[in-house]
Amino acid sequence: MRKNYLRIFATVLGIFVLLFLVANFGLNYWLKTNLPNYLKNNSDYIISYKSLDVDLGTGNIFSTGISINSKNPQNQNVIGLQGTVDTLSISRLGIYDAIFRKRINSSDLLMKNPRLNIILAKPVDEKTGKKRNPVVFENIKISDGDIQIFRFNKQKFLSVSKLNLDVENLQMTEESVEEKLPIVFDKYEISGKDFFFRPDNVYAFTAKYVTTKDNQMSIKDFAMVPLLSYQNFRRFYPKKRNLFDFKSSEMEFKDIHLKKNKISLTNLRFEYPELKVFTTNSNSASKEKSFKYKLELENAAMNNAKVNILQPDGNPLFTAGNLNVNIDRFVMDDESAKGNIPFNYDDFRIKGQNIIFNSNRENVKISAMAINPKSADLRNISVKPTVSVSDKALMDLNAKQINLKIKEWNLLNSKLKLDVQNVLVNGLNGKVTAPKNPNKKKPDYGGIQFPLRIRNIDLRNSNLVFDNQDKPLVFNDLNAKIQNLEMNEKTVLEKIPFKTDNYTLTTKNFSYRINQFYQMNIGVLTQNKNSLQVNNFSLKPLVSRAQFIRMIPAEKDLYDLKVNQISAKGNWDLGWENKYLDASQVTLNGVNANIFRSKIPKDDLTEKPLYSKLLRSIKFPVFVQNLDLRNSLLVYEEDTKKSDGPGKLIFSNFNMNVKNLNSGKSKGKPTLVPITINCRFMDASPMNVKWNFDTAKMDDAFSISGNISSLPASEINPFIEPYLKIRATGNISDLRFEFDGNKSGLDGGLRMKHQKLQVALLKSTGEKDKILSAVANVFVKSNSGDYPESVSVENVQRDPTKSFFNLFWRGIEQGLKKTLIGKNAPQTETKIRNTVEATKTTVTQTKSDFKHATTEVKGKVQEVKESVKEKGFLRGIFKKKFEK
Repeated sequence: MRKNYLRIFATVLGIFVLLFLVANFGLNYWLKTNLPNYLKNNSDYIISYKSLDVDLGTGNIFSTGISINSKNPQNQNVIGLQGTVDTLSISRLGIYDAIFRKRINSSDLLMKNPRLNIILAKPVDEKTGKKRNPVVFENIKISDGDIQIFRFNKQKFLSVSKLNLDVENLQMTEESVEEKLPIVFDKYEISGKDFFFRPDNVYAFTAKYVTTKDNQMSIKDFAMVPLLSYQNFRRFYPKKRNLFDFKSSEMEFKDIHLKKNKISLTNLRFEYPELKVFTTNSNSASKEKSFKYKLELENAAMNNAKVNILQPDGNPLFTAGNLNVNIDRFVMDDESAKGNIPFNYDDFRIKGQNIIFNSNRENVKISAMAINPKSADLRNISVKPTVSVSDKALMDLNAKQINLKIKEWNLLNSKLKLDVQNVLVNGLNGKVTAPKNPNKKKPDYGGIQFPLRIRNIDLRNSNLVFDNQDKPLVFNDLNAKIQNLEMNEKTVLEKIPFKTDNYTLTTKNFSYRINQFYQMNIGVLTQNKNSLQVNNFSLKPLVSRAQFIRMIPAEKDLYDLKVNQISAKGNWDLGWENKYLDASQVTLNGVNANIFRSKIPKDDLTEKPLYSKLLRSIKFPVFVQNLDLRNSLLVYEEDTKKSDGPGKLIFSNFNMNVKNLNSGKSKGKPTLVPITINCRFMDASPMNVKWNFDTAKMDDAFSISGNISSLPASEINPFIEPYLKIRATGNISDLRFEFDGNKSGLDGGLRMKHQKLQVALLKSTGEKDKILSAVANVFVKSNSGDYPESVSVENVQRDPTKSFFNLFWRGIEQGLKKTLIGKNAPQTETKIRNTVEATKTTVTQTKSDFKHATTEVKGKVQEVKESVKEKGFLRGIFKKKFEK
């Protein structure tokens, strides 16, 4: 029974095999004799061939001497074909799909010597509105082919000559061609020349030669060429940001992967690449895609590259020559292409020379640089202004080296995230000019991801000038270290948009032109967050005294100041909103100060607040626990319209101690300011002063007391003689004063012990006027006795337009008057003045009368002379007559 079943099965199988062989033979015979006419009558193509073999079972087709042409080249709904193929071999063709579904689906395709022009059909069928089925080949081999592929509108899409191709899983379609790659495949081997690929209307990719070996592709003379001029690009694509032009003499890569709109390459290398980028003024809100594809490069390198980025006006924005770039995971897509840096990366290494960057204000040049994500080293940097006036600071700088050690540096959502460990700037020289008409608009820090940190900054061997409205601030031999500089959301709201921890700064021959009158100079400056030391400080006038008098609208002091050394210790922060100064010790050693005031300009009638109010007006906490002024010399000079040169007050060996100098805004700190002064008045007599005031007292109350001893009266002549025309002699053994006052005036007492005090009133020639001097000395008490009484100083009213020292001097003046001319000093002073004036009048009248009398005598004498002369002449005549 089993044998019968086997016999029947074998018989049936044999019949089927026989039928298949007959059908296959018949199909081949029919195809050879009737296929051309069938295709001519039932397809869109005219095909001829020398031979054709078809295996119905496997779907294999083998043909030679093929010629193919489209019946209707204008029909855009089918693929257009024109050309020849010497040999065509197709394995496992889906015949049903090809005939009934019009879908080409094959396992393997082999073409020898194809010479083909292919016109792709429209991506969407006009009749059905559906997307067309793709051409799918699992494997394709082409040898010695010349192929051109065009879009449905006859626009060249792809072309290559001398093509040798071995590709696995190739798919080719124009489906969604505006967003996706029209050709995708897996593995490949390829060689060819004159490669051309035009994915859109903006760019074309070309290459002279393309070869592969061991999965390594080598491309000669590769280029991504813009198809539009810059003007037409802006005209037709006004919302695109950048236009690229790229070429390279040699390009190599491995493992290309194409999928949708994504291109992936491994071990990419460019030799002598040249990149040109044309930028536009497109607003970020209206940007369109500048780069339609996503390009991923694993381990990309550019050797001896040139980069040129142009501004919209055609001027260079950035140029670089001889760049060597290595980038790990380079990614360029639409988002990155919108930015100034049109790509992202994981890791990179860049070396280059002759780097140039141009902003709208400055030109930056770098002779050499080496950069990676962890460090940057720039050599011979120069920054030059390209304009003369700007609403922002202009820099004219050169630096030997800038070196950075970086913890983190990347772009997140188009914002710079920066965390730098160390910054070294060596040999920075030049000038920074502040804007003459600064833009009051707050700076935009939108491009920074906060916080931005720089842990250490080291500035070495530098010479800088900061010029603010012709007031240059000059640093020579500048060295500085700054720790933990940080910008964040709070600091950028301040005038100085960052904060720091500790810092050190040293500079030599520092100078600053404060204004049109003064130049400040410092020999050596050393500073950190908790200490300051200044050597050879000077504040020198830039004009002569005569020039100063002509330049000022009202009376004002002219200072000439020198200090051997200034030092300070404490804590201070003066650059930010919550500024403060808390110093434990401030010392000024070897001060030499000359203060000159002329009374020739009109009086300055503005209010002069007392020192307690001046300190209280400081808007932030100031507290100096101890201030010392040591081994100093203070000279005050004053002249008037009538003076013969300035009067002079001298305070030599001047030492002053001030405690608790404060602005009244430091919580828990004392507000009473005690001051102790000792010096030699007029460089001759010991002088001691104690003075205090309280910044918390709104009436500006103060007290001041002191004494001057062993003062020869002649020592004050340099002050009183030039413009009071008075010379004093005698001796002041002791002068003591004690005053209490406030912003309204002062009261107190004065006691002076003196001997042989005389005054001499001077003539305009400087000689003593004996008569007037005698009259004045009648009223002066020349000797005080051994135990003089103290006189009261009462109700001395303060002139608010005058300084504290004017009030103090008026108190001294009242006490001296009462001491020298009695307690009724005002009446006595008036009497003296009247007597002196009367004496002056008498003397003047006497001089006039004497002059008149002298004139009369001279007249009489002349008359007598004339008379004698006349008589002598007559006598001669009579004598001659008598002789006759």
